[in-house]
Amino acid sequence: MLQELRDFQKKSGARLTEDGNIIESFGNDSQGFKSAYNDVVICDRSHWGLLQLTGSDRLRFLHNQTTNNINSLQPQQLCETVFVNSTGRTLDLVTAYLTEDSILLLVSPNRRSFLYEWMDRYIFPMDKVEISDISHKNAIFTIIGKEANTKLNQWDMADKTITELSPNNHDFITINDEKIIIGYGTDLKLPGYTLIVPETLAKTVWETMINLGIVPLGNGVWEQVRIKQGRPYPDQELTEDYNPLEAGLWSTISFDKGCYIGQETIARLNTYQGVKQRLWGVKLNQLVEPGTLVTLDDNKVGILTSFIQVEDEYLGLAYVKTKAGGEALKVTIGDATGELMAVPFLTHEYYQPKLE
Repeated sequence: MLQELRDFQKKSGARLTEDGNIIESFGNDSQGFKSAYNDVVICDRSHWGLLQLTGSDRLRFLHNQTTNNINSLQPQQLCETVFVNSTGRTLDLVTAYLTEDSILLLVSPNRRSFLYEWMDRYIFPMDKVEISDISHKNAIFTIIGKEANTKLNQWDMADKTITELSPNNHDFITINDEKIIIGYGTDLKLPGYTLIVPETLAKTVWETMINLGIVPLGNGVWEQVRIKQGRPYPDQELTEDYNPLEAGLWSTISFDKGCYIGQETIARLNTYQGVKQRLWGVKLNQLVEPGTLVTLDDNKVGILTSFIQVEDEYLGLAYVKTKAGGEALKVTIGDATGELMAVPFLTHEYYQPKLE
């Protein structure tokens, strides 16, 4: 597994969960949060799931299972896409990396086994596609911050430079005859890159990043940044109570790709502008528990799904009825007052087909 990496991280001050799978903190949460926006940080996301699709039907299969136009992608491209059920309700937001012979899916930790079984259920005897869980064979590192290019271009990578990468693309770096995938993007709508690293190179790459002066941060800070940016997460914002349009994931949906699981519901909601609730950021004046109702003039208009405190700032994510209002709407959440705000990760604009 990743024991050598974990041992090194613990010597650097990492505090892990009891099972040793997740780094909770490096004891630098305040600095880590600020550095994510002002400098550059690295987060170990190896507890996330990494599923692999192989076989000649892999593109068609994933295309039919998720919301984005997978068939249009080429090797060394990547995209975010949403798994939905037959009624268009959200299962998970994933990032797909296309290689010459496979598709790698970076999936949420609490959806790893579920999505493996979900996809396996839809593979029929004549389908030329296989699923494997390669999570345990790889480490996942996400490097976040406006100084990511400056730091990573100090990394000796032979003839490659980070600046050669463009949005929605990834490339390979070869170290000791093993390939590392480096993808443009952080899954947070912040500048940076995500590395998929074979477990045998995990300690070497992590130590290299730390020696470059990149600040390590734990999962607690990742959660803070996630909520500030507005990235929805399974069992909180992504559940079978909501569809991806309500969740603000319009950028992950192709309305021109044809049929896929849940497509009819999603297309109808767009065509008839039928989105009844939307996910918003919310700025609060005090602590509030997730699950607390959002009210307006004593009427229930939504629910708080996530909450964090960052020093003196209280931030959350909440679903609010469309008819109640949107950005800048002032609401009550339990004993707290709040104001809805737009967040970078979410969009709420209906798709208008182009006229020929």
